[in-house]
Amino acid sequence: MSKSRVRSLVIVMALLATVLASRMSAQAPATLVIEGATLIDGNGGTPVPNSAVVITGNRITNVSTKGKITYPPNAQVINADGKFLIPGLWDNHGYGTWFINDMYLYHGVTSIVDNGLGGELSIVHREAVDRGKIAGPRYVTAIGYFSAVPPTPAYDLQPKLFPDRVPKTPEEARDITRGFVKAGANFIFVADGRLPNDINEAIADEAHKAKITLVLEAVGPNLNLDKMIDLKFDQSTHSTGIAEAVAKDGTKYTNELDLYSDMDMAKAQALIKRLITTKVTLVPNFLNLGPGMPKNWERMQTEIRQMFSDPDILTYFPEYTDTGRIRATILQSLRAPAPPPLDPAVFERRRQGWLNMMKFHRMYVEAGGRVTTGGNTNVGKAVGLVLHQELETFVEGGFTPMQAITAATKSSAETFHQGDRLGTIETGKLADLLILDADPLQDIHNTQKINQVIFNGKTVERKYHPWSSDPFMDIGNYSWGNPAVESLEWVATMKKMNTGGYGGGGGRPAASGVPDPAVTPQPVIESITPTLVTEGDPATTVVIKGIDFVRRMQVYFDGKSVPYKAISPTELDVMLDPSLLRRPGKYDIVIKSAGQVATPDFGNGTSNTAHLLVNFKY
Repeated sequence: MSKSRVRSLVIVMALLATVLASRMSAQAPATLVIEGATLIDGNGGTPVPNSAVVITGNRITNVSTKGKITYPPNAQVINADGKFLIPGLWDNHGYGTWFINDMYLYHGVTSIVDNGLGGELSIVHREAVDRGKIAGPRYVTAIGYFSAVPPTPAYDLQPKLFPDRVPKTPEEARDITRGFVKAGANFIFVADGRLPNDINEAIADEAHKAKITLVLEAVGPNLNLDKMIDLKFDQSTHSTGIAEAVAKDGTKYTNELDLYSDMDMAKAQALIKRLITTKVTLVPNFLNLGPGMPKNWERMQTEIRQMFSDPDILTYFPEYTDTGRIRATILQSLRAPAPPPLDPAVFERRRQGWLNMMKFHRMYVEAGGRVTTGGNTNVGKAVGLVLHQELETFVEGGFTPMQAITAATKSSAETFHQGDRLGTIETGKLADLLILDADPLQDIHNTQKINQVIFNGKTVERKYHPWSSDPFMDIGNYSWGNPAVESLEWVATMKKMNTGGYGGGGGRPAASGVPDPAVTPQPVIESITPTLVTEGDPATTVVIKGIDFVRRMQVYFDGKSVPYKAISPTELDVMLDPSLLRRPGKYDIVIKSAGQVATPDFGNGTSNTAHLLVNFKY
């Protein structure tokens, strides 16, 4: 081979090597390094000064000391000299407030426990956040929950993966629990203790079989505190039932703080021993139970007023909507001074009860129990900020700042079997971290002095955006329970009245075939199947069931008329073209009568609204 050809081959090989190296570099996950901060890793041990934390992609790949490790030359390096590094915070008691994700992330709350408000939307949202499709905290969700009292007379019309399940038999309870588990619930949530205990036992048994966290919000006449412990519930929200159990006379008062004010130490210590045996996590919700009690209450209220003075936050609470009314309630309550107690002695007794409540929980931690932070957070709270104020309350109650931080990080993650991926700053964990400008161990209020939030390995833009990153929720459109079909009470009423006579729950039986009357009845949607599809799906048929379907109607999907086949007066097959399923989101489906409506007093010819979720494709 000639020298020139050899030289050409060498050049080609070199160029090829450069191209391959460039491609490999482009495909390699980005590296982020945080250098110089004092590391408080969430485990409760001695802080590590001058630390170095290496993040590759969304994982922590090395935790060491500055100058003792190497990393790629193109790594992004954050100089955190003089600052403090803690894990992302957990709010261990919240509800699915989809449109205010910025409020959580702004305050460094990177994980929340959603007590089963959102139904299928909970699953969609959780996966979208984890995979970087939506900006927001990680959702640990129950999907739905059990209750003894249905929220509306028509709740049974909702699909099973929705809130407020009221099982009538143990077998039905098992079936619903298995359904939540199969759908990917992170825990099983029982809202109250009023269900019969054979049903509670069935729920607990299925949860334990699935090795999934079991949570109770409120004890009741059947599922009391002793039964909760016997059934090995993993978490007690609001530390339910404890006040009555530790009071010298549990029948003397009805107010929890009054009960705590007369705490019997022998009863308290005996109860702690019982709770420890099954490792129950307690979520005390100190602020929720004791508004006005913290020594810094006025300053806390000022912080909330300042937060809600931001016009971009108020975008989430527009006027003339449900959330607008919530906004008005928040702002009005902050402007108005707290009413003075009717009797100063009552305030003093309840203040002592509040201190005793915190003392009990501190004793529980010192005995080896687990206590976590939760704001009982919903759209009526200062989302995100309330968690920091709860941390302050922990410290006022005698917890060390380190114990408070652990309660809001490691303890919460471990309760929900997430300790192998979240809760501490360790190699292999997901990279959710906060860089603070001041030492939280010197003053827990310093958790609010956030310099940067790192979520899933990336720096978060800390601001309130006047728009939502969530395609499944419009700003201000807060709907309790995320119903698949709206206006179910109206649906139930219309079925009983059977105004058109075409397939209702009463009146004349459904006509054979599909009627074509000159004057049309009011169409009513009862159910939609499926309720969830995936972007990019092929042509899909959605089955809508209801009453008073006739030949001359129009079906609208996201405002566009779509073809359908009327199967009967109670069923329509709606054909959705693939072009309608290209974009993730929550889409409205309505039916409109084409002619004059026979019963204008019951509706204008437009049905209630059903929703179809189009999920991201992964």
